[in-house]
Amino acid sequence: MKLLLDTHLLLWAAGSPEQLPAAARPLLEDPLNELLFSAASLWEIAIKRGLGRSDFQVDARVLRRGLLDNGYQELAITSEHAVFIDSLPPIHKDPFDRILVAQATVEGITLLTADALVAQYPGSIRQV
Repeated sequence: MKLLLDTHLLLWAAGSPEQLPAAARPLLEDPLNELLFSAASLWEIAIKRGLGRSDFQVDARVLRRGLLDNGYQELAITSEHAVFIDSLPPIHKDPFDRILVAQATVEGITLLTADALVAQYPGSIRQV
């Protein structure tokens, strides 16, 4: 199964695995699952780190290299993902979360999230 991790799950998996929800661990450790990260998550981290957010202090370049070195696949943002956003219901206002939902939907993959609000979107979204 292809799994796209939301930004917080990526941060926890890479730097604070003890913060991962228990339901996420077996999914991330299953060698049959393909783990993906979105360019949008790195963009979000870079922006929020630049704003001084204490929960986004990781260097996005270092995180990207670590994810790739550990078998994660990068999912680029396409125009198809961008235009799909206008068909999403107005559940969540965060543009980074909305593009993750759009990417997962368009690509037919499962978005893993710890965010109950994101999990309200229709489609293949799994709250852990």
